[in-house]
Amino acid sequence: MSARLSRGAHSVAGQVFALQALIVVVLITAAALALVFQARYDSQRDARNRSLAAAEAFAHAPGLPEALMSRDPTAALQPLAEAARRASGLDFIAVMDLRGVRYTDSRPELIGQRAADVSRAVAGESFTQVFKGQPSDAVRAVVPVRNAQGEVIGLVGTGIEVENVSHAVEGQLPLLLGATASGLLLGTAGAALVSRRLLHQTRGLGAAEMTRMNEHHEAVLHAVREGVLIIGNDQRLILANDEARRLLDLPQDAEERAVGDLGLDPRTTELLASGRVVTDHVHLAGDRLLAVNVRPTMAYAGRPAGRVVTLRDTTELASLTGRAEIARSRLQLLYDAGGRIGTTLDVVRTAEELSEVAVPRFADFVTVELLEPVLHGDEPSGVTGVYTEMRRAAITGVRTDSPLQPVGDLIRFVVPTAPMAAALDAGHAVLAADLNAAMGWRAQDSEGTRVALDYGLHSLISVPLQARGVVLGMANFWRADTPEPFDEEDLSFAEELGARAAVSIDNARRFTREHATAVTLQRRLLPRVLPDQSAVDVTYRYLPAKAGVGGDWFDVIQLPGARVALVVGDVVGHGVHAAATMGRLRTAVHNFATLDLPPDELLGHLDALINRIDQDEAGSGGNADGDGAGGELAGPDGAGERASAVTGATCLYAVYDPVSGHCRMASAGHPGPALIRPDGRVEFPELPAGLPLGVGGMPFEAAEFQLAEGSRLVLFTDGLVEDRDRDFDTGLRLLAEALSRPGRSPDQAASDILATMLFPVPSDDIALLIADTRRLEADRIAEWEVPGEHAAVSRVRNAGSAQLVEWGLGDIAFAAELILSELVTNAIRYGSEPVRVRLLRDRSLICEVSDGSSTSPHLRYAATTDEGGRGLFLVAQYAERWGTRYTDRGKVIWAELPLTGGAEPQPAAPPDLDALEDLAW
Repeated sequence: MSARLSRGAHSVAGQVFALQALIVVVLITAAALALVFQARYDSQRDARNRSLAAAEAFAHAPGLPEALMSRDPTAALQPLAEAARRASGLDFIAVMDLRGVRYTDSRPELIGQRAADVSRAVAGESFTQVFKGQPSDAVRAVVPVRNAQGEVIGLVGTGIEVENVSHAVEGQLPLLLGATASGLLLGTAGAALVSRRLLHQTRGLGAAEMTRMNEHHEAVLHAVREGVLIIGNDQRLILANDEARRLLDLPQDAEERAVGDLGLDPRTTELLASGRVVTDHVHLAGDRLLAVNVRPTMAYAGRPAGRVVTLRDTTELASLTGRAEIARSRLQLLYDAGGRIGTTLDVVRTAEELSEVAVPRFADFVTVELLEPVLHGDEPSGVTGVYTEMRRAAITGVRTDSPLQPVGDLIRFVVPTAPMAAALDAGHAVLAADLNAAMGWRAQDSEGTRVALDYGLHSLISVPLQARGVVLGMANFWRADTPEPFDEEDLSFAEELGARAAVSIDNARRFTREHATAVTLQRRLLPRVLPDQSAVDVTYRYLPAKAGVGGDWFDVIQLPGARVALVVGDVVGHGVHAAATMGRLRTAVHNFATLDLPPDELLGHLDALINRIDQDEAGSGGNADGDGAGGELAGPDGAGERASAVTGATCLYAVYDPVSGHCRMASAGHPGPALIRPDGRVEFPELPAGLPLGVGGMPFEAAEFQLAEGSRLVLFTDGLVEDRDRDFDTGLRLLAEALSRPGRSPDQAASDILATMLFPVPSDDIALLIADTRRLEADRIAEWEVPGEHAAVSRVRNAGSAQLVEWGLGDIAFAAELILSELVTNAIRYGSEPVRVRLLRDRSLICEVSDGSSTSPHLRYAATTDEGGRGLFLVAQYAERWGTRYTDRGKVIWAELPLTGGAEPQPAAPPDLDALEDLAW
């Protein structure tokens, strides 16, 4: 028994077991230490996160700023801080002033004392740190408290003492030690099993026995009939068996000499010294054909890796080897074609890739012709054998002076016996091994074929490019410099290559069609002409994405009272569905804009509309049994296409009033605008955050700004500033730099912005809307305060008539007086104070009468026996447009008249304007 143990200890297996056991101990010890340090790090990180979260929550608690500004902050905040500390499991929560003096603390004796190192929070920055000092070492977080104006008025500090963090780590030590012991036992057991297996395999042999066995192996190595060379990393020959010496005629002292000094021919020396991996490479060495295999060797005993070379004499198998090499090259070419053809979704580029991959490895020249519909993305005819002409899309050759027709030429197939026409008619590849004997091809163009034959073209394979049973075009493979003509094996290979290329061309064609359809739909749905208005000077840019049209849109909507609405939006996704969804949203915005709603209310209505559309589409997507799940719509190619919801759209809606310079805007998940002040300062105003349309149903909030005349608003979609290689903040910084250059018109600014911001291949649509604000001159505005008495109607009417005469609009004074008389009379009678009248001379005359009532008038037809009810009817007849808009404190009834008078309706007898005051709505 002791002899067996002694033998095992000195055996290779015993040495391996000892080494493995040592490695297991070292690894497990290192892992245990790493876990301890990781546990300590995780505990501190968790303490930081908990402290920061609690501090942020407490700093943003309602009423905290008021409590800080109260007479006794400690009395107000100490109970709240203690309750929050106990709920969050922290060791302390302290509220401090800007000097760091504590108002509250878990230790009452620290109240009134000053905390150290809070300057970063005073500057407005929230931070966490491992604090060491009095009163105790702790992992703490300090967060600023801001008032409604955003000013820092106090600090909140939270934390966990380092001692408690360490206790958490120490609590895990028993489990860690147990896992370490278990790992040590398992590792040792594994090493024992491996050693036992190795002991069984080596039969307990020691180093001497293994050496003797190696000598036996070397004897066998020199006896085999296959040459073996071992070459070191320093290019020196380490081992050469007898067969290798015979095949390469090596000298007796070849070992330990450099490969270049062995006297071999240059090609053999280069192969052995190159180090490249080869398999069954047929190599000519003297008068022998050798099958060479080269493989790297593993590093051993501190020596760098070398390589082993095996040599097999295959002189008698030369013919078979040549054919195998051709087959291998064909397979490799097909493999390369799969990776190189169809890298883009461009039809012409795909045709070029087909021609490039086959030259010169298969053909000397390749031409590709495509049907005209395919080049434009259209579906070609499905009937075979009726194609008489195609457009050359690509040509590639070993030389540039080929006699073949250039790209862009129309290629006609008028002779049925020509290889091209025969291939199209048969639906498969046709071989013309000898073009001199191809009479059909020569008859097609006698002069051109004569030039081609003189050039050296002698063999041709014509392959129809077909996908889904439809012919897309033709690929022709020509040989000129290669002396061997094409054969039947080449014919099948060319057909396989053409079939693979046809699928890629068809994919590119279908993408071209869908992209063109989406672009056309998108452009038709976007505004073609912006309305005439005086509030802003507007320019716009829209660029579709290269990879697929998205759902970006913009709009400029003229509103009553010389106001204007500016809109940009974005529908998530690409393709026809996104473009169609964009059109629905743009139409809905126009419809809601006619109601003259505030921006936040308009977005709320739009959000409700989208939710209703989504519900209707989800309800109609069920099967015939009423199952509402999984409805699909059949696509044009028969593929099921699931009905998509509108969810994921964003929108920014802004209304600008040129009379007051007031701008109000709201956002539904859309980036806010850039604002350029008249002095050139670029700002990005903060807007209340709103969810995208159709997501949450939460109310939207509006922001209001006062814009000086000459201010510039820039509305954009995120595709302008953000892409895969640039984040949103970097894009905003670049946009601010592009906008900071003064003295440019909106059109010039739009061009400069795109030149600065545009990506080489944008992955998303870009919509850009630039508006320079204007103000309506004071001498084009007239306003009156109307007392709540009927006698004031005639005074307002007369004042309005005089103002129109002063403006040179006396020819429309009668219609304006009638409208003013009706609107003011009814505001006094049915409305509430204050009643105001405003006349605006813009592109039309705008008459506005406002009062404090929210009751809206309605147009109706009065019966012949009614004493009133015709007033609003007369307003509608004399005004070009009229309507009602609601304000925060009432309503405004407005009417617009053309400045030129126009063809106004004339009553049978001029009405008595004073009598009209008695007419009711």
